[in-house]
Amino acid sequence: MATARAQWKGTLQVGALSVPVALYTAASTAERTTFNMVNRDTGNRLRREFIDPTTGKPVEKEDQVKGFEIEPDNYVVIEPDELDAAIPQSDKKLAIQAFVPFLEVDPLFFDKPYYLAPSGPGADAPFSVLRNALQRREVGALAHAVLFRRYRAVLIRASGPGMIAHTLNFDYEVRSAAGAFEEIPEMEIKGEMLELARHIISTKVGKFDPAAFTDRYEAAIAELVKAKIEGRTISAPRPRTATNVVNLMEALRLSAGVKKADRKQVASPKTSQPSKKAG
Repeated sequence: MATARAQWKGTLQVGALSVPVALYTAASTAERTTFNMVNRDTGNRLRREFIDPTTGKPVEKEDQVKGFEIEPDNYVVIEPDELDAAIPQSDKKLAIQAFVPFLEVDPLFFDKPYYLAPSGPGADAPFSVLRNALQRREVGALAHAVLFRRYRAVLIRASGPGMIAHTLNFDYEVRSAAGAFEEIPEMEIKGEMLELARHIISTKVGKFDPAAFTDRYEAAIAELVKAKIEGRTISAPRPRTATNVVNLMEALRLSAGVKKADRKQVASPKTSQPSKKAG
């Protein structure tokens, strides 16, 4: 981490133990291709201005304030000093509240990951003690802190020689699944359909390798920019031809690579179509 720039420095505290630590960005979009808006005719970069819709005039930065809409076109104005006074002041502490089994935390609550490392003289030994304890007990540490002007919950876990700190979404920020899942019928799947699905999974078992997933959008945009600079033209890729399989059982058989002669070996003695459970 010698060349990395810390995003935050403070202390990790649990009971009487206080460890100087630093947070480093673990995931970033800085390497993505970015664009600026320019004038097609002049090639000049455009400048963004805030315009008052009534007067039609630009509003200078010192006259711009935040406003909360209480009814259509009616705002309560929040001055910068009022906002600063309302924000909790950072005491530069990651205060551990509890230790929980890491796998019990629903990934829906994960926000952003940061590398957590010891920082400053005398930090290495207590940091290692805490990291090793988390690793052996297979638990994560739930902590709270004011980070980047917001009060945040953080889950800390051991990772290699250091630790990973995930900022967490609060409960009110995670939407209920009911709205998305309420119209999914409850069905009982058995027989050949279930066996085929199991067969498909068993033939495609693998290991998670982030390097195997490529950002095709980013690669395409980067190639487009390169081609424009070099004066080349690139042709749009042809869309994949969709397979015209409308029968669920046949689609499962094709996905499993099961030939007609082999179907009896894969299927269970009894073949059932999906049916709704009796209420």
